[in-house]
Amino acid sequence: MAHPIIAFLQQLRSNNSREWMAEHRTEYELVKALRDDTARQFIGAIAEVDSDAAGFPVKECVYRMVRDTRFSMDKSPYKTHVGIFVCPPLGKKSVMAGYYLHIEPGNSFICGGNYELPTKYLTAIRNDIRDNIEEYVSIVESPEFKQYFPTVGDNLLKTAPKGFDRDWEYINYVRPREYAVVMKLDDSIFDSADYMEQLLPVLEQIKRFNDFINFAITESELPLLRS
Repeated sequence: MAHPIIAFLQQLRSNNSREWMAEHRTEYELVKALRDDTARQFIGAIAEVDSDAAGFPVKECVYRMVRDTRFSMDKSPYKTHVGIFVCPPLGKKSVMAGYYLHIEPGNSFICGGNYELPTKYLTAIRNDIRDNIEEYVSIVESPEFKQYFPTVGDNLLKTAPKGFDRDWEYINYVRPREYAVVMKLDDSIFDSADYMEQLLPVLEQIKRFNDFINFAITESELPLLRS
C-alpha cells in the first residue's frame, strides 16, 4: 500500500479540480498534516548534520499546494507534489543553498543547492569555484559524494561563461546555470519507518556542497533574499 501522501497525490493527479478537492477535504487536511510532520522529521534529520537547521520552523519550509495559474497555460488548480525546502536561517525565499525533499508519485527526489539564481549570484559562485578549484574538486569528485550525485549542476551553458577561458581544464564546473545536486528516490522509501535515517549520509554530502556554495554567496555581499 502506498504512503498516504503518495496515494493522495496519485488520486489528485487524475482528479485535479476544485470540485474533487471539496469532496475530499478531510483527506487533503490529513495530507497537509502529514506533510508538516514530514517537514519536522526532515528538519530534525538535517540538524544532525547541519546544526543551523535545529528548531527551524515548519512554516518556513513548506509550500502551498494551490497553484498560481495567472501566468500559466496549465490551469489545473493544485500541485500534484509536496515540496519541503529547508534553508536556514532565512527560509524559502533565500538565495542560499539548502535541502529540498520532493514527494511526487514516480518522481520523488532529494536535492541540495538552489535553483533559478540571478546571474550575479551565479557569477559569484563561478568565481569562487575558479579561485578554490582544488577544494571544489575535492568535494564533487570524492567517491562519497559521487555515489549519490554523479553529476553536479543543470541547464549548462553551451560555452564558457564570460570571463572564463573555454580551454580551462575545469570549464565544465562553471557552465551550470543551476547549482544543485539531485538524487532520485523510489516512492517505496517513504514506507520505511527509518527513511530519514537512511537519508543521513546523503544529507552529509549535501552539506559539503551547500557549505561551498553558501560561502561564495555570503562573501559576495549580495542580498540573501530574493527580491
